[in-house]
Amino acid sequence: MSRVAIAQIKSSTDTKENLDMACALIGEAKSKSAQLVAFPEFLMAFSPGEQSAVELAALAEPIDGPFMRALRDAARVSETAVLATIYETCSVPDRVFDTALWIDGGGNIAAVYRKLHLYDAFGFKESDKFYPGADIAKPVPWADARCGLMICYDLRFPEMARMLALNGASILLAPSGWVQGDMKLDHWLTMIKARALENGCYVVAPDQTGNIYIGHSLVVDPFGRIVTDMGDREGLKIVDLDLSIVAEAREKLPLLKNRRAEVYAKHRTAQ
Repeated sequence: MSRVAIAQIKSSTDTKENLDMACALIGEAKSKSAQLVAFPEFLMAFSPGEQSAVELAALAEPIDGPFMRALRDAARVSETAVLATIYETCSVPDRVFDTALWIDGGGNIAAVYRKLHLYDAFGFKESDKFYPGADIAKPVPWADARCGLMICYDLRFPEMARMLALNGASILLAPSGWVQGDMKLDHWLTMIKARALENGCYVVAPDQTGNIYIGHSLVVDPFGRIVTDMGDREGLKIVDLDLSIVAEAREKLPLLKNRRAEVYAKHRTAQ
């Protein structure tokens, strides 16, 4: 078993307040023998709709900035891996990266992933404040698994999840800030279950709650079964992942093996 602590939080607009909360939750996760603490998107701060791109860019930090240094120290002291998210500084004026970082139990940054798919949908336009990443991060070794990193809106793009699975991911981690709206909870549940089932992997999706977000942080197993749903409550949920289920699912439903890549390759030019 591999034990993960899912952090469902309501980030405020105060970066220090959110950092203090995150460090406290890392300590709590350690006390409950978690090997990983997974935070949602926008851990660093809630960005209200009226906040300008210039104001958000002023909050952003580099990967070696004080926000990440404090989280790295907390991970090292607790000897617990941490999946965190920040607004990362960007060379494009008045834009930031929406970045997920994997910190190992020694406090080292083991992976950096910048959100590829910006949420320009349902009346939102993240590209007014954010700049898209340019690549998918390699899956990170953790416990007896390999973990692929996605962020929120990425869940709507099955190609990305499939590429991570083909590159060895047995767990997909998708820190999110899933916005409320008509049918949005249904979309959330459907997308996460589909990504798990079609790739024979766990999907761990910590989500923001409160403000404009739906909560319902989820863990779904490789057969598409919901392991936990946190509803709208704040706090930690400890979940043990049985990685033998990944092997079982991929043996009984060998979707990765049954792919017809040679046929798909003929249609790569389709846009």
